Amino acid sequence: MEFFKTPNIDFLSKRRIFFTISGTLVLISLILLFTKGPKYGIDFTGGTLLHIHTEKDISPSALRSALSKKGLAKAEIQDVSLKEHIIKYSQNMDPDSIVKFLSKNLNTKIEIERTEKVGPRIGHELRLRAIYAVLIGMLFMLIYIAIRFNLPFGISAILAIFHDVIITLGIFILLSRDITIPIIAAFLTIVGYSINDSIVVSDRIRENLKRRTGKFIDIANRSINETLSRTIITSGTTLLVLIVLLVMGGPLLFDFALALTIGVIVGTYSSIFIVAALVAEYEERKKKKIRR
Repeated sequence: MEFFKTPNIDFLSKRRIFFTISGTLVLISLILLFTKGPKYGIDFTGGTLLHIHTEKDISPSALRSALSKKGLAKAEIQDVSLKEHIIKYSQNMDPDSIVKFLSKNLNTKIEIERTEKVGPRIGHELRLRAIYAVLIGMLFMLIYIAIRFNLPFGISAILAIFHDVIITLGIFILLSRDITIPIIAAFLTIVGYSINDSIVVSDRIRENLKRRTGKFIDIANRSINETLSRTIITSGTTLLVLIVLLVMGGPLLFDFALALTIGVIVGTYSSIFIVAALVAEYEERKKKKIRR
């Protein structure tokens, strides 16, 4: 299955334009990160736990719908039974007013079993450990790609990962979406997706460098064209699933699906327009330096 039959698109001749676009997006994302900052969810900030008991059976979907009307669409719901539910929310709302609203909206009597303040599941120390783990993982990726291909490919792949994650984070900050545990999981998935696409393109360039002669930029262009159908099909089928989650997954899955959707789109863009372009730029500069 191929969308493009022997394409011959000159991607790398316009690499400076794509560098400018990516550089601008990364710069905006960094400015947002250091000025506005991420909006952390209950996993990071803590909140209130509300344990309720209803007189009638209440389905999770009905409870979720009622909470959404109260402005608690992102509250975590744990169902003990159809008559017993645990609600966790980060908004500064009085539990009594919530219960009163739910009782009226769901047309049932509701009793409060317990209320308590819950601390953040991800503390400062755990956040630092997570950052260190990602950085160490990226270092090992750099070493692996540098050994399998060469150092410029490894550095380009790592820069592409940073590019994809920071732009996705910047869009989340711009949209004021909460950063929660599922969103962290989505970012880690984006890291894996990005490095996989980068390795596919890099591997084809390496194979073509062994078999063919000519300028590096021409071989890299040919390699991107040869993997173009594979890249579009893989990203397209992934996006189809993510669009279904966005439309039908409900508010609990929406942010997770949104992060992955942005990450897949940006990751596909970087694997086509950025990774090989960075290596090509390095090779061109190296040749000019040798000539001088």
